[in-house]
Amino acid sequence: MAAMRVVMVSKALVAGAYQRKAEEIARLGVELTVLVPPNWGDRRGRQVAAPRYTDGYTYRVIPVRFNGHFHLHFYPTMRAELAALRPDLLHMDEEPYNLATWHAIRAAAALHIPATFFTWQNIRRRYPPPFAWLEKANYRRVRVAIAGSEEAAAVLRAKGFAGDVAVIPQFGVDPALFSPADASPSAPLPARPLRIGYAGGLLPEKGVDLLLQACAGLQGAWQLTVAGEGSEAAALQALANRLGIAGQVLWRGRVDSAAMPDLYRELDVLVLPSRTLPSWKEQFGRVLVEAMACEVAVLGSDSGEIPQVIGPAGLLFPENDAGALGAQLQLLLDEPARLRELGRLGRRRVLERFTMAQVAARTLEVYRQLVEAGPCT
Repeated sequence: MAAMRVVMVSKALVAGAYQRKAEEIARLGVELTVLVPPNWGDRRGRQVAAPRYTDGYTYRVIPVRFNGHFHLHFYPTMRAELAALRPDLLHMDEEPYNLATWHAIRAAAALHIPATFFTWQNIRRRYPPPFAWLEKANYRRVRVAIAGSEEAAAVLRAKGFAGDVAVIPQFGVDPALFSPADASPSAPLPARPLRIGYAGGLLPEKGVDLLLQACAGLQGAWQLTVAGEGSEAAALQALANRLGIAGQVLWRGRVDSAAMPDLYRELDVLVLPSRTLPSWKEQFGRVLVEAMACEVAVLGSDSGEIPQVIGPAGLLFPENDAGALGAQLQLLLDEPARLRELGRLGRRRVLERFTMAQVAARTLEVYRQLVEAGPCT
């Protein structure tokens, strides 16, 4: 039997570490072509396509229009790409209300190629025309969609999607890349500071201001590493100065995805202090599973999907409550044995639920279902 031919279009796969998912899908016997933009820029900064993990599949950069505009970007050569490749399936790794998704799925339908899309949207939002029209058109043309969480699946159904929905995180973790540090020569707590970390966008919804406030009230030695870029960078650095903690905060800027395991291994605890806004709540928290795979303790707010990701393998606090966050950090500072316990629980949870191989295998099941069903018209 000939291998299934799949085209995956994903701006997320400009990041090297995320490409392991494509390798795992190809390893399952799929003839896979991944199409990405040359780079992607948004409020968190700009990331250039970096092909690092491309064994077994084709990774190719194609032109994009309106780069950085989440709803409006699209790939002008998409129909020509699909006509040349003639895949059995198109996987648009994009939300259904985006122009890029509508443009590609419309081209696939004209060529009688079944297609799927991916959604993280866990708040029921109504979009103005033309995005509402694009969304409904994509619903009609897709038999099986992929949602990153049960909340996202529920939103998809509530908005009228009548097909099947597979709940699969967009990416898993490669536990060989994201692995615990070797036995550390550094002094154990409390002989050294508690090493706290944050990684992600420096954006209002990510709650880094809460983390700074919580750290300012800690009793004992600590240091905070903040990795990421975003619109709030200057304001956050100014806040650290006002709180009198600037000397204990290291601002790392954007860290390449391939270097993230080393960053996590420098930490005792990773914090994700996200806060829900009217148009956003935490959709997954990929940094949590990456840190957990490295046996780093995790501490998150109760925004969105964070409690489901962490489960019993980490600590939670009520979102927007800097005092509660500080109390949890103080607990870890005072009881360092908890760090080791949570680290072990975290890696075990990742191995059970969140590996890249598990995500790839479940994605392949969706592919088979779609190819057997055939295209919508």
